[in-house]
Amino acid sequence: MSQLIWAPELHEIDGKWYIYFAATHTHDLDALGMFQHRMFVLECAGQRSADRPLAGKRPGGSRLSIPSPSMPPLLPIRGNAGICGRKNPPHIEGNSNLYLAEMANPWTLKGEPVMLSKPEFDWECRGFKVNEGPAVLMHGDKLFISYSASATDENYCMGLLWIDRQADPLQPANWHKAPQPVFRTSYENRQYGPGHNSFTQTPEGEDVLVYHARNYTEIEGDPLYDPNRHTRLKLVSWREDGMPDFGIPPADTL
Repeated sequence: MSQLIWAPELHEIDGKWYIYFAATHTHDLDALGMFQHRMFVLECAGQRSADRPLAGKRPGGSRLSIPSPSMPPLLPIRGNAGICGRKNPPHIEGNSNLYLAEMANPWTLKGEPVMLSKPEFDWECRGFKVNEGPAVLMHGDKLFISYSASATDENYCMGLLWIDRQADPLQPANWHKAPQPVFRTSYENRQYGPGHNSFTQTPEGEDVLVYHARNYTEIEGDPLYDPNRHTRLKLVSWREDGMPDFGIPPADTL
């Protein structure tokens, strides 16, 4: 798993810290032309590891039993953690879809994953048919999953799924999907392909969108191999109906 280590996420579960990440054993593509990533998890155990994730013991990584090349955010399902990631089954046209599964423990799935979303709108299918990079955000009585779509050039953008927090998240019919991207390229501000985001909060409790984007479009070859997608931050606004408003990517200030 020492090749192409992507998108680590840090989560606290039952007093221990876990890092989920995607990795592969090779740069080679498979028969379908896909990278051969799988998901892995590292556990930080030991005394007071919940307070000091840098002080605990770090056993070797365990592979999760789900073929997914994208990082998993966690969300609550019936008192357990649920894991959301992307995978690309050969019987469905496209590069990747979003799936959700309940977890028996931080490294084992409980039951079969269910598909929440696949690329279907034009803005999800530009360059490549992609739904990837899910991130969880909770606000009021709703649970949101943002995700990224299309090729990783200026077409890359963010979509949004949401569900009532009292509804069963393992029932795909309970989810809603925005028909338009909720965060996309701003040509005026020279911010291209914003996406693969996560969320955090300020000390005051304001929600913050963390994402990467480029400030140019001149790319030779596959944009996935262009290294200059840099991290950016933006506050999330909330509408009166309880939906997030991500606005437009602001111009660079540095």
